[in-house]
Amino acid sequence: MSLRVLYACSEVFPLLKTGGLADVSAGLPPALAAQGADVRLLLPAFPSIVAGVVPEGPSLLVPSGDTVGLPHGLGPQPGTVNGPTPWLQRGYIEASGLPVWLLHAPGLYDRPGNPYQDASGKPWPDAAEQFAWLGWAAALLGTGLDSGWVPDVVHGHDWHTGLAFAYLHRLVAAGHRRPAGVFTVHNLAYQGVFGPQVRERLGLPDELFHLHGLEFHGQVSFMKAGLQFADAITTVSPTYAREITGAEQGCGLDGVLRERRDRLHGILNGVDDAVWDPANDALVQPDFSADDLRGKAAAKARLQQRLGLQVLPDALLFCVVSRLTEQKGLHLLPGVVDELVRRGGQLAVLGAGDPLIEQALQHAAQRHPGAVGLHIGYDEGLAHTVIAGSDVILVPSRFEPCGLTQLYGLRYGTLPLVRAVGGLVDTVTDSSLENIDDGRASGFVFHELTEDDLLAALRRAFALRRREADWRAVQRHAMSLRFDWARAATDTLKVYALARADATGTASA
Repeated sequence: MSLRVLYACSEVFPLLKTGGLADVSAGLPPALAAQGADVRLLLPAFPSIVAGVVPEGPSLLVPSGDTVGLPHGLGPQPGTVNGPTPWLQRGYIEASGLPVWLLHAPGLYDRPGNPYQDASGKPWPDAAEQFAWLGWAAALLGTGLDSGWVPDVVHGHDWHTGLAFAYLHRLVAAGHRRPAGVFTVHNLAYQGVFGPQVRERLGLPDELFHLHGLEFHGQVSFMKAGLQFADAITTVSPTYAREITGAEQGCGLDGVLRERRDRLHGILNGVDDAVWDPANDALVQPDFSADDLRGKAAAKARLQQRLGLQVLPDALLFCVVSRLTEQKGLHLLPGVVDELVRRGGQLAVLGAGDPLIEQALQHAAQRHPGAVGLHIGYDEGLAHTVIAGSDVILVPSRFEPCGLTQLYGLRYGTLPLVRAVGGLVDTVTDSSLENIDDGRASGFVFHELTEDDLLAALRRAFALRRREADWRAVQRHAMSLRFDWARAATDTLKVYALARADATGTASA
């Protein structure tokens, strides 16, 4: 019988995407299925997700925390939804065929706009209830709510699913079936921390609210719940797995992670070749490859025209495709733009975020018409155009659990310029003389989060570009690298096996 995996997450490309989590949710489950796993997604019924799912079969009610047969008071209470009891609708994603459970909860998901923030950019006031119900549904499915399909593994992603593992802990203690629990941290900085007053509404008993539970400085941390109660923890690169056990990037949870270091695994994300492949990208025509880069030259000209840049084939064109935040290191960018342009470079920016960074880049575009192009917002098609048409992609992050845009850059021969953190240092090798000589160079790496260090890396990019043969050699090597979901799936299945062995060995605990 196939390994049954319940894959719980809050978004999936192309139905709903606010960041890299959606790309992972689109790429990893099919890769797991290709290796024999029976994977079903559990998703909240946000409008754009509902629109892309074809329903099939009967629905299932999700019993609330006052239901007979469940531990008294455990789980979200009836008053936490504005209407009837939440329910699960089975279906499949029309674009990919991935099987899903959609969690419908009146008043919690069926609302316009961003799934996590209201129109003013503040978290929805009922965010704790939104994702407590998601965790509760995952826990109940894990213990057998659907008798026709009972998962061997519950795999939750980021803080939105953290309570699943706390609820599972209490359900198992009350005699319910125990699946293996695997929790993936995509970004430890976002933790889902709420005031202690949510405990009663969410059915979080005193037995869970302590230092070795989900209590975090007197508050409730959904992230900590996942870290404490899952059988295994994964994160999205080996270096980030090490970094988060230290104080600088542990975000206050490094002590927990050090205690559970033996359960912590770093698995690099992959790139979906069906979406990001310059030889078969419908959004980038004509296509191109490492052996024939004429299409990339055309993509560069098209990008320059699209963003109002001068059409100069030899200008070194840098790009940014990112949230414009300090976490991404982009507070440094306005301070180096003038020097970048003075050296004959151009800059294309696609993103949105910190208003001060946006404003500074807008001023730079005004100072340097034809050399700095800016598109505030996000557009998936334009992202392909920007990455395909640029020469260098900038990812100067303060911290970066894995990063995907540098992987897209490698694939498209757009050399990544990155800071030596997290998945960036795991995937990009600096174009030092010895690395070029060894044939290992694939981009530019700097270390200190300063304008001076960023400028030094920019100067190395300009220097390499003047050496045509070396530039082409680095570009060809970058395009030959493969970070695929098949490898990530193989590593994930190994973690599932470890988690299942642990769950089986301690089922009576």
